[in-house]
Amino acid sequence: MTDTEPTETDSETDTSTTEIDSNGDARTDDEIDPKRGDEIDTILVSSLEESTGKTAIALALARLAEREGDSVGYMKPKGTSLQSNVGKTLDEDPLLARELLGLEAEMHDLEPVVYSPTFIEQAIRGREDPDELRERVVEAFETLADGHDRMILEGGGEYDIGGIVELTDADIAELLDARVVLVAPYDVPGDVDEVLAAAETFGDRLSGVIFNDVADAAYDPLETDVVPFLEGRGIAVAGVVPSERPLSGVTVADLATELGASMLVEDGSDAYVERFSVGAMGADSALRHFRRTKDAAVITGGDRAEIHTAALEAPGVRCLILTGGHRPSGTIIGQAAEKGVPILSVQTDTLTTVERAEDVVRSGRTRDAETVDRMEALLTDHVALESILDANSRE
Repeated sequence: MTDTEPTETDSETDTSTTEIDSNGDARTDDEIDPKRGDEIDTILVSSLEESTGKTAIALALARLAEREGDSVGYMKPKGTSLQSNVGKTLDEDPLLARELLGLEAEMHDLEPVVYSPTFIEQAIRGREDPDELRERVVEAFETLADGHDRMILEGGGEYDIGGIVELTDADIAELLDARVVLVAPYDVPGDVDEVLAAAETFGDRLSGVIFNDVADAAYDPLETDVVPFLEGRGIAVAGVVPSERPLSGVTVADLATELGASMLVEDGSDAYVERFSVGAMGADSALRHFRRTKDAAVITGGDRAEIHTAALEAPGVRCLILTGGHRPSGTIIGQAAEKGVPILSVQTDTLTTVERAEDVVRSGRTRDAETVDRMEALLTDHVALESILDANSRE
């Protein structure tokens, strides 16, 4: 063997790539592609639809990973939980994450893209460059990931939001080399179609599905029939989390505070509201409709006495929200007090009140550390956490 011949070590063992940069200096493959160096396990928590408990689950997973000794960072690449239509509005989810995880991070890194209606309009007009946005996301991720063992990413609303600028959750998972945990609701067997569609979209990046906020009536059929069906299709189900009142709605008292409402009847204000029904039909139709609802607030004009009466006869109505500043008759107030059904009065019109009330319930699912604490306990009891937190769990 001569001095110029490659040794076995040179030719077979050393597989690194060398590149010469513009200054004439050599760079190894770890420097060319940072992902090839110190690997960081990245999990993207996505969801089929809004208000599935995605934020609570993402933050609970982060804290559970911390309890195992990991240093955990957080990022919401695409902010969608906004308080107005303009692009400078901040999403409340990263603010809560920064507080609960003790992160020293800037908001523009925690949420590099604010997916507001104004932003979407600009993107459609060609005023947002997808390549520049992706670069912004990658730069923010690298800043936030520095010094951490693991990153938890939170998806934006529904998993397919962001296609206008090529930043759906699937795009982000590919861009940042993330495993995906899909949060899904379940009410009826037909809901499985959406899970299958999402699984196809994410492909082998999908580590598992968590069904969250599952009602008692749907729990057993889901575990007995649906979970085996999905796993037979190669889709891992990490767990089924039962519905809990404090995580699935807000109290009437909290709703009144957020709406700035006057309480005309306060009895029953500790009841939970999970949905809304608008009283804009005739009395007979209203009664039939209200009798089919559960844990609902009826929103209607303060001068619609026949709707008030119908609502008070329905066992699933938890409160009346009367709009337009109209005060109901003494008879209605008396009936409500007798039945323990609170009456709230607001000055806004019905449409505005519905929008604001829905925002309160939607944002109220993850309000504080107590909510995340409870979700930690639920995940510990009902989810195979090792299948999610194990960095080698990608199918």
